[in-house]
Amino acid sequence: MVYVPLTEIFDKSREAFAQAHGESHGFAAATIAFLIGMAAIALIDRLVPNPHETLDANDPAFQESRRQHVARIGMMAAFAITAHNFPEGLATFFATLESPTLGMPLAFAIAIHNIPEGISIAAPVYFATRNRKLTVLACLASGLAEPLGAILGYTLLKPFLSPAIFGSVFGIIAGVMVFLALDELLPAAKRYSDGHETVYGLTSGMAVIALSLVLFHF
Repeated sequence: MVYVPLTEIFDKSREAFAQAHGESHGFAAATIAFLIGMAAIALIDRLVPNPHETLDANDPAFQESRRQHVARIGMMAAFAITAHNFPEGLATFFATLESPTLGMPLAFAIAIHNIPEGISIAAPVYFATRNRKLTVLACLASGLAEPLGAILGYTLLKPFLSPAIFGSVFGIIAGVMVFLALDELLPAAKRYSDGHETVYGLTSGMAVIALSLVLFHF
């Protein structure tokens, strides 16, 4: 989720911008789009904080909360995570549209990332309602934000698709993915690490993705 955006997706952005504005301006435009993507997801995270790191069903304060209060927390979590899932769905769709080689590892990384998010919705909703069906539906509704984000994004952008639009989308996607990895995945991994395991995992993951991309290019 760090290696693919910084190498493959950013390069796709640069190439698309180069077609639209020439090689000399392609890199600059891709860099601007990348920074816009990081700024946009940072703004979303500031306005609608992702609560999956702060909700813990084993926390005594959580257990002592009234059910109505916990239900409200669950709904807020679902709303916040849904807001974060829209750009993830758009990113996966456009990456796969351009190249399945890009889209598959990105989709896998986001799928792993969605597991703790689903738990953070399920825990408070089930605690408050004791209703398994409602809990599953709440998680499903949040998860469906990703394909919905892909459909809406493509529908809105389809009439305007051009090298410049592709360059902008890929640059923004690259920025979003790097921000999410550094802001959410890396700190989450570090919390369960006693030493250098997080860095070993990061570099091993990069190596596996790099080798797979090399093989796909043959």
